[in-house]
Amino acid sequence: MASIYKCNGKTIRPGQQFVDADGTTHPGSWFTYSVEQKTALGITEIVQESPPDSRLYNWSQNADGTISSTAKELGDIDVVDEDGDPVLDDDGDQVVQLGVKSNLIAEVKSQQGSLLAQTDWAVTRKAEKATAIPANIVTYRDAIRSKATAMESAIAGTANTAAVAALFVTYTTNEDGSVTKSGILYDWPELG
Repeated sequence: MASIYKCNGKTIRPGQQFVDADGTTHPGSWFTYSVEQKTALGITEIVQESPPDSRLYNWSQNADGTISSTAKELGDIDVVDEDGDPVLDDDGDQVVQLGVKSNLIAEVKSQQGSLLAQTDWAVTRKAEKATAIPANIVTYRDAIRSKATAMESAIAGTANTAAVAALFVTYTTNEDGSVTKSGILYDWPELG
């Protein structure tokens, strides 16, 4: 977590000089002063909280370094005006604000398309010249599709923000030095 420093309501930065309430200029090395010296000068340290995942939360940083956050809607929301009437697009269809689940599924589909595009040359060559697609590419493309389906199903099956957060791949180092991987999202197979 990062810290910011204030003196007399003004932000001061380590490595930069500042002027205290008495008009005394302090060198950029003020950061090395003892806690007592900083306190006597009226320097306060504000430890800033780490922001939450912006894919899942709307958040803002408060003046005291804390974070205020609200979980984003998981499901899609029909947009309504101030009177509660549906907002329609130019074709007369209901405007829908996509929720977290729809956005994540769209991202999975986009990544899947990009990964498959890397081996599309083999499919094109097969169609144009009847040259067999190498077995490792067939296996890879099938694995990409299967993994995308599993990711989409996992996203659709979540009931709350915590469950969605648990889908992202994380690595934990255990006491014995081994690493444990959890989560499914964006853990794509590699071409072998």
